[in-house]
Amino acid sequence: MAIQGMELCAVAVVIMLFVAVLKQFGILEPMSMEDSTDSEFELSTIRHQPEGLDQLQSLTKFTKKELQSLYRGFKNECPSGLVDEETFKLIYAQFFPQGDATMYAHFLFNAFDVDRNGAIRFEDFVIGLSILLRGTVHEKLNWAFNLYDINKDGYITKEEMLAIMKSIYDMMGRYTYPILREDAPIEHVEKFFQKMDKNQDGVVTIEEFLETCQKVSSQ
Repeated sequence: MAIQGMELCAVAVVIMLFVAVLKQFGILEPMSMEDSTDSEFELSTIRHQPEGLDQLQSLTKFTKKELQSLYRGFKNECPSGLVDEETFKLIYAQFFPQGDATMYAHFLFNAFDVDRNGAIRFEDFVIGLSILLRGTVHEKLNWAFNLYDINKDGYITKEEMLAIMKSIYDMMGRYTYPILREDAPIEHVEKFFQKMDKNQDGVVTIEEFLETCQKVSSQ
């Protein structure tokens, strides 16, 4: 896998798969021109009350109207205002019936569950989505690094990278073309570390990850 392919794995796979699921389930619905008072009222009637729209607007790159639209879609899918991991897995299982999306959904859920309380709040959702859709390359790569750093110790190990790669292949199922060999994930991980692990200490730091990816982006 070339370095461009690794950057694709790091960012584009996350964005495309996640956004595709959101659109499929109506969470990314067209913007509505309804008055903001409707959304302010809705925010006060749900079990978990998120931050006010003004505060969320300051934390994201979405307009108030876009936040209202995102909130309606989120509330339709998650009336309690919180998404637990099982719900997240169920959504991905429906969208990728040809494969097993359990582990990929687990890793992605953990990347969104920033406070590690076992649930994704609307705030977590829109802040992460803002980075994935409108963040800078640096911000997106930081987010992707967090996804791959499964135990959140500040390093990506070969075991962590292999777990993520296998989860992507498992999710896509046996209907990928061309058909991938059994050892393809291991080969990809080895090539990833050959490029990323500058000091060859067996782990990839955030600095190594950003330096390598951004160097390619500037070429």
